Amino acid sequence: QVELVESGGGLVQAGDSLRLSCTSSGRDFASTVMGWFRQAPGKGREFVAAIGWKDDGARYADSVKGRFTIFRDNAKNMLYLQMANMKPEDTALYFCAARTKGLGLVVAARQSYDYWGQGTQVTVSA
Repeated sequence: QVELVESGGGLVQAGDSLRLSCTSSGRDFASTVMGWFRQAPGKGREFVAAIGWKDDGARYADSVKGRFTIFRDNAKNMLYLQMANMKPEDTALYFCAARTKGLGLVVAARQSYDYWGQGTQVTVSA
């Protein structure tokens, strides 16, 4: 069992930066692939970024590549998403997700993640 709690969301202006955090508990965090997903109103949940056990092998959606950075601190059981040069289309509910199976492979498929947080809202005004 894994419990994930996101924080750090808020209202920002286009071009601003924001950092999301995710606290994990209940399982060996250092052996769990972690990811960020987001869901805008009226749309499906989409992949944003994911990272391997050792803070390596990061993958990003094309829409955020070069602007967002995913990283983790295994000593603190924390996952982060640093967002820069934000755009109104980044407005969404952002979810932290854990992938406890699959031998550490970093993937983008939503169905590959088996634990989810409740989400934190990010709103970017033009």
